[in-house]
Amino acid sequence: MTQYSAGAAFRQAVRDESPLQVVGAINANHALLAKRAGFKAIYLSGGGVAAGSLGLPDLGISNLDDVLTDVRRITDVCDLPLLVDVDTGFGSSAFNVARTVKSMIKFGAAAIHIEDQVGAKRCGHRPNKEIVSKQEMVDRIKAAVDARTDDNFVIMARTDALAVEGLDAALERAMACVEAGADMIFPEAITQLDMYKTFAAAVKVPVLANITEFGATPLFTVDELKSVDVGLVLYPLSAFRAMNKAAENVYTALRRDGTQKNVVDTMQTRAELYERINYHEFEQKLDALFAQQKAK
Repeated sequence: MTQYSAGAAFRQAVRDESPLQVVGAINANHALLAKRAGFKAIYLSGGGVAAGSLGLPDLGISNLDDVLTDVRRITDVCDLPLLVDVDTGFGSSAFNVARTVKSMIKFGAAAIHIEDQVGAKRCGHRPNKEIVSKQEMVDRIKAAVDARTDDNFVIMARTDALAVEGLDAALERAMACVEAGADMIFPEAITQLDMYKTFAAAVKVPVLANITEFGATPLFTVDELKSVDVGLVLYPLSAFRAMNKAAENVYTALRRDGTQKNVVDTMQTRAELYERINYHEFEQKLDALFAQQKAK
């Protein structure tokens, strides 16, 4: 029997959909909603784990176990291949990077991206980022590749060098990462559409475009990104941001009006929730069990 490989599924999705839309799922429920909407791959954001699960800024505060908890919850209920943000690898040495990779595979992730910022990292669209040397980033990639227990597991290299050192330096880093074994490249905070084409031509592996809202990158369309040879399009926190705004609106209305009547029409209904999480299928099994016990 052939063993299922989440990494192989992710690679196949990249081949099947060009470019592959990868949407952020902040929790297991959202993973199911993303699948229902027709997406073929999903994403867990490091910034999303920090803000959503911990209520903290994306400044290198969250750790491997924080992320693994959310990974396991998602992969337990959703079979879409999951790309995970592992920041700088959750530690200062190759041993830490190796542990991260092995743990991600064990918990069902399909792919990771690891970046070249220093340990006290920042969101890729914030100013004053600091990056490690090109050699240290190459060492991170080599450690990640060597640690794979599944050769199909995807190691994606993210570089934040564009905003720090310019386009040429970012290209040089990306090519060095591919030479070290990176399967895909994630150039962060791209400001011009044609830059993606430059990266794609240089690295000759799939290139990811991070189309996050309110950042340095314009909200390019799938068609625009396809025209410059982008292989994957990432929407890391779109649903999370919408969810947060909706929650704030409900809290405000409840406190202001003393009732939820004025915002009920903005809510997912009980019936919709039950359908999305297959509630009735679980309940029917419970009913059958009780009926069997009563028949004895």
